[in-house]
Amino acid sequence: MEKNFLPHTALLAIIVLVVLLLLHFLPRWEVGGHWMRRVDLLADVRPLPPLQSDTFFAILPPPKPIFVDTCPPGMTCIEDYGDSTGRGMENFYRALDEATQRPVRIAWFGDSFVEGDILTADLRARLQERYGGCGVGYVDITSPITYFRRTVYHAFGGWESHAWTDSIGFDRSRQGLSGRYFEPLPGAYVELRGRSDYAPRLDTCRRAGILFANGSPLYLAVRLNGEKTLKRAFAPSDRLQMAVVEGHWGRVRWKVEHADRATVFYGLFMDDVRGIALDNLSLRGSSGLSIRTISEETLHAFGEVRPYDLIVLQYGLNVATDYGRDYSRYAEGMSTAISRLKAAFPKASILLIGVGDRDHRDEEGRVRTMPGIKHLVAWQQRLAADNGIAFWNLFEAMGGEGSMARLAEENPPMANRDYAHINFLGGKYLADLLYEALSHGKEQSDKRRAYELE
Repeated sequence: MEKNFLPHTALLAIIVLVVLLLLHFLPRWEVGGHWMRRVDLLADVRPLPPLQSDTFFAILPPPKPIFVDTCPPGMTCIEDYGDSTGRGMENFYRALDEATQRPVRIAWFGDSFVEGDILTADLRARLQERYGGCGVGYVDITSPITYFRRTVYHAFGGWESHAWTDSIGFDRSRQGLSGRYFEPLPGAYVELRGRSDYAPRLDTCRRAGILFANGSPLYLAVRLNGEKTLKRAFAPSDRLQMAVVEGHWGRVRWKVEHADRATVFYGLFMDDVRGIALDNLSLRGSSGLSIRTISEETLHAFGEVRPYDLIVLQYGLNVATDYGRDYSRYAEGMSTAISRLKAAFPKASILLIGVGDRDHRDEEGRVRTMPGIKHLVAWQQRLAADNGIAFWNLFEAMGGEGSMARLAEENPPMANRDYAHINFLGGKYLADLLYEALSHGKEQSDKRRAYELE
């Protein structure tokens, strides 16, 4: 007869449970300079204690904007610290008046918060609905998340991909605007195909192109709408080049017929000859400081072939620490990046978006906002003021303390359970908030200009 071990298993489980419950009463201890989190099996069912006040904002008070406009109740408005150089929002607001005659381009530099066109897809859709334009804008030659992106069908093959976040094999002198570059292998191809199941104005476009630098002869073939094929030849050049086709395109496939190792590609695009074009230039794992490593020559080259009217800088997830208070070195580095962008894109407004809420489990095991997040927001706002650009407080807009956890607990959820990233539903929610802030800023700008002309 076999012996019954079930009572022993049950006893062991009870002993483990009791030990884990008793561990909660042990004092916190430090290992290697890090405080260990207290064990608490009941953390998810305990009521939250009252929030502790944070005195850091008294040390680093919000700067005063150049223009003080009335902000409607419930709206988080854009704080404009632009001076006479117009590097706040004024240049962009004026460019919107020209959207019926020319492209108005937006570059969104960000991290994994907007990866896969989250948030930017819905902001693009709202702006294109109001000001015209079409297409997904700029797309890197290859991407690790093509299956995830809902705004374009993206296919490719035969490329060596390099990113700033690579630990080896990355040549900074060759990187493009998004911190990436791509080397073609024999038979390399890349294709964009419009789609309209997520947002309108993405299925067909008037203009498609591809960006590259070739130090030797280059031969390309472009297949349009799966039917017509054109051949293009490009002589060696030491400048950034762009091949463009105009018409009515829903599917564009570029194939490298001949190239050598002296040729490097950056990205391709689908947009219009007028209206809004929004380029998502996000780089997973980036803090924004990588912008400093892009050569001035490359920045100016992109500024010539794809001039922007608004540059958005959205970073912070890879910067904030649990209890970080002093982000002065980060602010200093970002000031350098902003200065370089100002020089390369002299007509662009620059909008710095503060880091959104990010939650973690505190020493009691409870999901709370990382204290370092609020401190970083204050530093980012001061960074915008010191550099004469605009600032939008995403942390405040999304609801402040604990808002990421609340979004994750919505039904259906609007954020992931990592309490750091939104999903597409959350992206639409935040895009609508930013769109309303931009619309309000444009309205206030128009009123101010009308008053000045009286």
